[in-house]
Amino acid sequence: MRKQAYRILVINPGSTSTKVALFEDENEVFTTSISHSEKELRRFRGISDQYAWRVDVIKRVLEENAIDLQTIDSVVGRGGLLRSIPGGTYRVNERMLDDLREAKRGEHACNLGGLIAHEIAQEVKVSSFIVDSVVVDEMEPMARVSGMPELERRSIFHALNQKAVARRAAQELGKRYDEVNLVVAHMGGGISVGAHAKGRVVDVNNAFDGDGPFAPERAGGLPAGQLVELCFSGRYTQDELKERLVGQAGMVAYLGTNDMRKTKEMVTVGDEKAKLVYEAMAYQVAKEIGCRATVLKGEVDGIVLSGGLTHDQAFVAMIRERVEWIARVFVYPGEKEMEALALGALRVLRKEEEVKTY
Repeated sequence: MRKQAYRILVINPGSTSTKVALFEDENEVFTTSISHSEKELRRFRGISDQYAWRVDVIKRVLEENAIDLQTIDSVVGRGGLLRSIPGGTYRVNERMLDDLREAKRGEHACNLGGLIAHEIAQEVKVSSFIVDSVVVDEMEPMARVSGMPELERRSIFHALNQKAVARRAAQELGKRYDEVNLVVAHMGGGISVGAHAKGRVVDVNNAFDGDGPFAPERAGGLPAGQLVELCFSGRYTQDELKERLVGQAGMVAYLGTNDMRKTKEMVTVGDEKAKLVYEAMAYQVAKEIGCRATVLKGEVDGIVLSGGLTHDQAFVAMIRERVEWIARVFVYPGEKEMEALALGALRVLRKEEEVKTY
């Protein structure tokens, strides 16, 4: 029996930062977020050109903190914009690396996760993985039908965080993730609500630019006819309308802020418009949870709330009072992406879960 803890290096590239952490089994022993200035990033034509530079930056930080790569058992990176795949932990292979380099499905900093993990792991001859990539797609065929053949519903959601908190809730229930039915709502700048049926997210709203509840920065589902009229009104360009859907939408469009704390301050001083928008967002999340409960035919073992918005107890309470009749409510504030990545690799290293091939 192995007594020594597994040491797992975690790499999570973002648009203006790279998060790095070291875990020994479930325990985080080192973490840092390396900020990248606009001046530094301007030197590169695209995100893919930052690859070698970010590797060097990470290695320098590890050296400064006396972390010996020779002691690492595996390296795990944030999954990128690959082809649609089921959830799980995937070993980084040549096919994945080719797809990440080509970026056919879009260029994003998360594409660097698997590339950097592989580079560092190869140097010290250990395995590299990605976990629950942003392209996780386990939706049932019925869930894809929209009403217009040209517009298929897509699985774009907070897969890493949703599956991490789902596993945590299952553990609290004394069961495995693949033994329970859960409705999971991740609430941050965007909001996704998924129906988890025995370990698979069989239905979820498109949390990026599609449907579901409106969020601090995103419009969510909109009245289709009125949206079409707005598109052809001549008031906006295509790019301007896209901003009205993502970035300049939702709470920020109504109140001029995407900060829930500022919204709460407005509510506290008696701003009726802020109060309406604040309560409406909770209302829409609760309504979406009810929709997912019907997907599971009412056989719901738990409802899980996570993400930054769950730090607001009043907001959580408004959702809870509408949905707790369905099932027990679990609340896990914030997001723990680094931990979720480490645990995905750990399950494979411990042979608790079979590694998947891309």
